[in-house]
Amino acid sequence: MAKCDYCGKGPMSGNNRSHSMRATKRQFKPNIQRVKVMEKGRLVSRKVCTTCLKALSKVES
Repeated sequence: MAKCDYCGKGPMSGNNRSHSMRATKRQFKPNIQRVKVMEKGRLVSRKVCTTCLKALSKVES
């Protein structure tokens, strides 16, 4: 599974809970996007979570 190249955020595990509170395993996946980012004066393709993408857009402007 993909990880964020900036913060390292990856999938987390947890439980689905039914009405009777029976627990079954599930996975929470981060919202990873492929974006092109300027690094050292050139465009580089990176996998970035949306939280980091939002922070990057604030730094660039």
